[in-house]
Amino acid sequence: MAIPPIPQSLTLEIVTPDHAVTHEQVDEVEIPGSDGYFGVLPGHTPLLAMLKVGQAWYRKGADRFYVLIAFGFAEVLPDRVTILAQVAERPEEIDVARAERARQRAQARLAAPARDIDFERARVALMKSLIRLQVATRARVRT
Repeated sequence: MAIPPIPQSLTLEIVTPDHAVTHEQVDEVEIPGSDGYFGVLPGHTPLLAMLKVGQAWYRKGADRFYVLIAFGFAEVLPDRVTILAQVAERPEEIDVARAERARQRAQARLAAPARDIDFERARVALMKSLIRLQVATRARVRT
């Protein structure tokens, strides 16, 4: 049996329940998996991974692009990465003032927890706001 050739690029598709974020050919992807960040290059072994809140990035040539990812799944095939995310936002889609207010609210909730606070929900809100602020500072980075 012949070994199939290694693909030269990956088709990256990132979608949420309400819109498509990106669909393009890329050279490399880094994804926030539930067990930690992992990188994908063309020819990667197939896998299915759960996602956490984090900053994903993909590279096209020398340019690196960032996306906020929050929960969902990633399907990795040798020539394709499909990310089905609960939330996915590009830097230009992030409202920095809103993200800063969300960070302040979440930090206040966590600093003085009441008996009826949903600690995990507050922790996730804080993580989302921090990653949003981090991604918002990046448009495109040359490596």
